[in-house]
Amino acid sequence: MAGLCKAPRALRGLPAFQFSRQASQICFRRSASTGAAEASSQAADLAELEIDSSLGAAEPSPETKEAYKPWKRTAQRNRNLPSSRYQYHPPKYNRGPLHPVQSPPSSDPVARDFVPGPFNLPRLKQTFQSTVAPDMMTLAYLHKPPGTEQAEAAERLRGWDDSSPYHKNRARRGPRGNAVLRPLERDITFQHIPEIKEVTLATYVPRAAKEEDHLLVARTMLMAITGTTPEITKQRTNVAQWGVQKGKKVGVKATVHGNAAYEFLDRCIHLVFPRIKEWKGISGSTGDSSGNLSWGFNPEDMALFPEIEVNYNMYPSKMLPGCRVFVKTTATSDRQARLLLQGMGIPFHGELRN
Repeated sequence: MAGLCKAPRALRGLPAFQFSRQASQICFRRSASTGAAEASSQAADLAELEIDSSLGAAEPSPETKEAYKPWKRTAQRNRNLPSSRYQYHPPKYNRGPLHPVQSPPSSDPVARDFVPGPFNLPRLKQTFQSTVAPDMMTLAYLHKPPGTEQAEAAERLRGWDDSSPYHKNRARRGPRGNAVLRPLERDITFQHIPEIKEVTLATYVPRAAKEEDHLLVARTMLMAITGTTPEITKQRTNVAQWGVQKGKKVGVKATVHGNAAYEFLDRCIHLVFPRIKEWKGISGSTGDSSGNLSWGFNPEDMALFPEIEVNYNMYPSKMLPGCRVFVKTTATSDRQARLLLQGMGIPFHGELRN
């Protein structure tokens, strides 16, 4: 309105819609002089660009290369560079959120716990993020209408009857009979969806106590399958029937984390399990009641892995051992862990144990 008041009296007499239509027609007109001015300004901007590329620069002379010695310049420096900027070391211990010196985040390359990557996205992990995780939330959803009264949870730890003054402010007792107190099962929500944390492969070779070649074959086998350096395990007790003594090297163990764990499970689901003859699936009673499941492979099943099959002649057939696989998940119960692995394509048979 302020611009309309300042307009001439002849324009103010026109209706508002006529004025807006005339103004729109005037705004969309473009003169040749305006286009020429814009073209000239663009040409001036392009004229400032360098035509020659830096890749075509001449190579430095041999005298310049010989004179360039940064180590010599460092040795001739009288004092070192300021430590606050060029010699930063993150603190070794975290002393709380209120301490003036804080550790950098793990994504910072300077951090002590920095891990580069990930450099790939496994197919099984991508399937989990796009399909399995939403399906698990749908299957585990339990609708509670507003106003529903929540049942009080039973006491897991036994209290005291306050019959003695020593019972006051005393910690609660565990279950009767020295029973193991298992963790509570958390509901599957968008904030807590079970995932694969790590996978451990372990093999036990009691013959390695007398013949070390069996241990070498087992170590080579796990190294080819996992792509990591396996750890040699020792016997903890004496077994007279097998001729095993305490402290002897009789086993090999390897653990894979993150994307490598998903890659291993992908090979098991799509390459190994379908080729096992008369395989019913994983036993439904497996698990430690904390969301960790396990199963085993026979020696003839280990030959079905593509890393072993491609070089099968390199391994003596009678020395190839079996293997035990332990899958550690972020689930808080075996039921949720089975639901996760079933969504990925691993079948279970028999009675299912919670």
